[in-house]
Amino acid sequence: MPGKNISKAAPLSPDEIALREELRADVQKLAGEIGERNMWHYPQLNAAADFIENSFARAGFHPRRDTYEMRGQACHNIEAEIPGARPEILLIGAHYDSVFGSPGANDNGTGVAAMLALARRFAGTKPKHTLRFVAFVNEEPPYFLSDEMGSFIYAGRCKTRGDKISAMISLETIGYFSDAPHSQTYPSPGLGLFYPKVGDFIGFVSNLPSRTLLHCVIALFREHAKIPSEGASLPGFIPGVSWSDQWSFWRHGYPGIMVTDTAPFRYPYYHSSSDTPDKLDYDRFTLVVSGMENTAPFRYPYYHSSSDTPDKLDYDRFTLVVSGMEKVIEDLDKL
Repeated sequence: MPGKNISKAAPLSPDEIALREELRADVQKLAGEIGERNMWHYPQLNAAADFIENSFARAGFHPRRDTYEMRGQACHNIEAEIPGARPEILLIGAHYDSVFGSPGANDNGTGVAAMLALARRFAGTKPKHTLRFVAFVNEEPPYFLSDEMGSFIYAGRCKTRGDKISAMISLETIGYFSDAPHSQTYPSPGLGLFYPKVGDFIGFVSNLPSRTLLHCVIALFREHAKIPSEGASLPGFIPGVSWSDQWSFWRHGYPGIMVTDTAPFRYPYYHSSSDTPDKLDYDRFTLVVSGMENTAPFRYPYYHSSSDTPDKLDYDRFTLVVSGMEKVIEDLDKL
């Protein structure tokens, strides 16, 4: 993957300490106070939707509910948008439901808290491209990887309207890290030959058609990152690659990536009643969100536009990226 990786997490800055407490409070609200939230706990699912909508409104947005009906009950995706000068849309999403039997702190209270934090920090800006933040309903089974997922319905409506989504970033289970040996596993044994066996990094994952977006995001994440990162562009049939809302956007022809701590391949409390707020590493979770604030699609105003011309580039740092790629190739050649 492009960009220079780092070997260990750095200390938090004063601003990041404030961000950490913001993230902690939102995860506690979702998983500690509201708790399990899904169609079997419908009042709690609606309470989470209300909390997200109110959080957007307090940040200065005018949130919109994208509603559909599921077996006689209304289900809501919650959207907030910062209009840009160009029609291309950069979409940051996270599902807010939890799996049956779990309060869903890491999966996916962390993703929602991160999305809200990013929305607050971009509120009031004037981006070149439209920034859209969306909380999706019904990602978990039995709707998982089906046309009943909230994100699948949402992406289909975007396609019908002709929305020009140039990048979709799914924030999925991003709050658990471990320094223990062999704390990281993979869906395929072969991947363990190329990736770390210690779960101290944040992962960036895409299918093969979205690899250009993946490389763009991780390269610029690494420019500012204070936490190790790994990236993989893999066929969508490999377990884990399609396991979030980016799948819905792939199905409708949009590029998308997932940011994740790799969930069941690291997190021992995945999809259990023990997925509670106290299990998370809030310092390293904060470094992920802080790094995402400076990542490619947010920062590069000419992304996927006719103005993406040679004069817009920082050739000194571009050279460092290429140099880093050269070292990766040299290392791979030694295996």
